[in-house]
Amino acid sequence: MKKLTPFIISCVLVVGAAACQDTAKTTVTAPAPDEQPTAPTAQVTQEAQQDAQSELRRRQLNEDIRAREQRNNATGGDRERAEGDLASEVRSKLEANIPNGQLTVNAKEDGTVTVSGTVNNQEQLAKIEPLAKEIKGVTQVVVNATVAPPNS
Repeated sequence: MKKLTPFIISCVLVVGAAACQDTAKTTVTAPAPDEQPTAPTAQVTQEAQQDAQSELRRRQLNEDIRAREQRNNATGGDRERAEGDLASEVRSKLEANIPNGQLTVNAKEDGTVTVSGTVNNQEQLAKIEPLAKEIKGVTQVVVNATVAPPNS
């Protein structure tokens, strides 16, 4: 056993060192230090927006929120939640259920959440408060959002 442990450790180190020798595999997608990042094309932006509004993405965001809530319940963190956590969860919920909304979310320690910005129609505006109240820890929702149809 005394000889086996150093042998296994040395094998792992040799394999790790050999894997790092091929810089082409590790730096292919990394930008060169002198390269300036380029802005995404309109097509890439459109695809990302469609992905964000897809039913799959909406379900993923809702599952993430449920997982956070379960984690908070298990750790006892549901009694005292950080303002940033509360705002983040409400923001995720609104992004998943109100497509093309331009909303900002601020939260206070007492559970008051303020939602500002614009939505595309009155129906979306009416959904803000019920959606925000679905998040555990939200006691009051102040909606300062307005309806502003998208520019076409």
